Amino acid sequence: MLLRYFYDEKLAHASYLVGCQKTGEAIVIDPGRNLQPYFQVAQAEGVSIVAATETHIHADFVSGVRELGVAHQAKLYLSDEGDADWKYQYADGLNHQLLRDGDRFAIGNLVFQVMHTPGHTPESISFLLTDRGGNADRPIGIFTGDFVFVGDIGRPDLLEKAAGVAGTADAGARAMFKSLLKFKQLPDYLQVWPAHGAGSACGKALGAVPSSTVGYEKMFNWAMQYTDEEEFVHALLDGQPEPPKYFAVMKHVNKVGPALLRDLPAVTEETEAEKLKRWLAEGQQVVDTRSARAFAQGHVAGTVNIPFNKAFPNWAGWLVDYNRPVYFLTNPGELDELLQALRSVGIDNAAGVMDVNRILPEGVFELESYAEITPLEAARQVESGEVHVVDVRNLTEWQEGHIPNAQHIMLGTLPGRLDEIPEDKPILVQCRSGARSAIGASILQANGFKQVLNLSGGFVQWQKDGLESV
Repeated sequence: MLLRYFYDEKLAHASYLVGCQKTGEAIVIDPGRNLQPYFQVAQAEGVSIVAATETHIHADFVSGVRELGVAHQAKLYLSDEGDADWKYQYADGLNHQLLRDGDRFAIGNLVFQVMHTPGHTPESISFLLTDRGGNADRPIGIFTGDFVFVGDIGRPDLLEKAAGVAGTADAGARAMFKSLLKFKQLPDYLQVWPAHGAGSACGKALGAVPSSTVGYEKMFNWAMQYTDEEEFVHALLDGQPEPPKYFAVMKHVNKVGPALLRDLPAVTEETEAEKLKRWLAEGQQVVDTRSARAFAQGHVAGTVNIPFNKAFPNWAGWLVDYNRPVYFLTNPGELDELLQALRSVGIDNAAGVMDVNRILPEGVFELESYAEITPLEAARQVESGEVHVVDVRNLTEWQEGHIPNAQHIMLGTLPGRLDEIPEDKPILVQCRSGARSAIGASILQANGFKQVLNLSGGFVQWQKDGLESV
């Protein structure tokens, strides 16, 4: 048996290539949209990808399952669990098999048994894997998707919070409780292969270890310790972070079927500063992907800063309007990786890019900037009310402690809440360390709040300096 693990750090997403070396066949489980890594490994290992499957309709990234089925003629194994709202709408006409609890299918000598594990979503399934090629008559492990993670379990509130389906959070939590009872009956030796690691918004306390065992999770996963359903439901729903608003978009895209990469329009690489002037004059979305420090020192008015780092797809998904063209000022060497990151969260409306290093020195634009200020420097202004503090952290962070008289507006919701911010004094933007608040400062400046300060070191440094918090 061949088992290969793939991890996208920008999405905290894990996927797997599982192959039967005797027959040369392989399947990809929970694939991302970029298929190149799977085919590279398959070729190196001498196997052909003949099938693809996923544990559920994902909400945090664009699945590569349809791409594998259409562009590469892979057979698709898709969940048929859940009600009519959670059925795949693109499968007709493709080579596919619908799966329900207890079903089995084989890839060469590898046997996959389906276990319906609702809770995170109604259609969620897990796959028990048995290697018959090695004469095993018992499974070696289970692909749990977003059901069981290392140290955590999938959140059940996404349908309600992100997709607006009222009442589904409580029902999902109760379904999760019953699914965990089934999980606890599995043998302790089984390996656990989840679809996410630390940093994913699909849970609240995911571990950074890539895999685990059923026995270890039964001993140490917080969610496995509850035997009372009501206590479990309360604990599971409490403290879940705000789901990125693009999760609702992803859920729809993966249900109806994402566009094929070959059908996406080409992204124009522009070189003339006049083109950037036109984008801004037309009110287009223009994102500068440089570091926060470089952007703070000088940037074109009207542009928003989303640094191209590990967090880029998440904040792009939060802040980019999927229904309008978006343009990027970036480093040309990053273009391919940038487009890959955007498309991984369904941002297929990138219309143009420009070399930021060429445009800025030309002197065509009068650049603007914003200053960073340390907590010790800011304390007096905060106390006297000379500045208005906007805290852009998550709600759970805010509830654990915040600067007195600060206004809480989570970063992802900031563009829609600008009218709540006073315009008669400078705005001090603050997060945990200064990274998210830098994005927030750029959003404020792009929308006319010119007197903006970023709190260097954020709330962590504020506390280290012994300043007052509530």
